[in-house]
Amino acid sequence: MKKLKLFVLAAVTLMGLSGVANAEMVILASDDFVGISFWLVSMGCLAATVFFFIERSSVPAGWRVSITIAGLVTGIAFIHYMYMRNVWVTTGDSPTVYRYIDWLITVPLLMLEFYFVLSAVKKVPGIIFWRLLLGSLVMIIGGYAGEAGYINAMIGFVIGMAGWVYILYEIFSGDAGKLAAKSGNKAFVTAFGTMRMIVTVGWSIYPLGYVFGHLTGSAELATLNVIYNAADFLNKIAFGLIIWAAAMSQPGRAR
Repeated sequence: MKKLKLFVLAAVTLMGLSGVANAEMVILASDDFVGISFWLVSMGCLAATVFFFIERSSVPAGWRVSITIAGLVTGIAFIHYMYMRNVWVTTGDSPTVYRYIDWLITVPLLMLEFYFVLSAVKKVPGIIFWRLLLGSLVMIIGGYAGEAGYINAMIGFVIGMAGWVYILYEIFSGDAGKLAAKSGNKAFVTAFGTMRMIVTVGWSIYPLGYVFGHLTGSAELATLNVIYNAADFLNKIAFGLIIWAAAMSQPGRAR
């Protein structure tokens, strides 16, 4: 009964937000593959959000913050993807501003997941929280400033890459990586390693898109948006599912 109530609450909330996002909805053409990819990601994020909030009560107490954040990430992405789809369908242009607004909120939250999943299995220094937050903000703000023309495009790219490299150092060789290796929790170590691979491989799509779409202009807008959408699907939804699977494998979860 509790899960049913949570499901109804989550569904009603997201349906209401969907209505706001689609106050001026335009028709999606059946041959608009890019628009369809926006729609698929938005529906995937909606389903994932409802799932995470329902499952929050099923995991051990120490993991509930991580599951809540996973739901927030996909919920925020759902709203932005509805707007981005409308921008694409209406104008045929890339919804750069909405995409970066989404990343500015969701990417730091995804980075902080490393801190919160670590906190679920052992005591973690607070400085790791701030390092991950700072690295993610540098990465996103640098990229946006370059792509939006506020600074030189190459300088923006270098700043964004510096933020990403710093994040990779922290989760592989820095304090976060070292604490994960010493946790002694097999399921957690597996999940943490998979999350690192997503940040390494999955996130590499974004700087490549910046280079080919913005610096060289060799990638078409349609292709670039489909690739970005597929990357967001993996990096947001799959990321949260990995955390949920690790949480469900821990003792103390609700039956």
